[in-house]
Amino acid sequence: MELNTSIEIRPALLTDVPGILDIYAPFVRETAITFEYEVPELPVFEERFKSVTAHYPWLVATSGSQVLGYAYAMRFRERAAYQWCCECSVYVHPDVRRRGLATRLYKHLFQELRLRSLINVYAVITLPNPQSVALHEHLGFETAGVLRKSGFKHGAWHDVLFMELFLAEHPQSPEPPDLS
Repeated sequence: MELNTSIEIRPALLTDVPGILDIYAPFVRETAITFEYEVPELPVFEERFKSVTAHYPWLVATSGSQVLGYAYAMRFRERAAYQWCCECSVYVHPDVRRRGLATRLYKHLFQELRLRSLINVYAVITLPNPQSVALHEHLGFETAGVLRKSGFKHGAWHDVLFMELFLAEHPQSPEPPDLS
């Protein structure tokens, strides 16, 4: 698969969800990067997509009609005091990894989050995952903490690293973010 200048990064559409799921499914089946045990069925994944995109951005990188990667943000925690926070994820097709696409997706995503007045972005990374840690460090994330042996998948317990990035200053009296 060629990675060239004809890549478009745009808001994901419901019609992109099958391509997004094609990228995500091997991570579920073959890795502990996600703690899901079973690949979601397409209708379930479509509902997840609709739920996230009702309030947060979900972007895709495409070349023609092919989805090459995606990045999205979602609610970090339920309580009102966390409304300026979100969790982010990025996934890229294996044929185009290590070519800067995840960085491009994240930079676009973070701009969208700033426009919505979100301030704190958290990455939740199953360890070991040196590529993901390096990507997040490259983008300015710092370690916030490690939850030791917090997830069991593929016959092993896995630590989870929390990393944080501040997109803006923390005002004394913040206006609510635009999550509409």
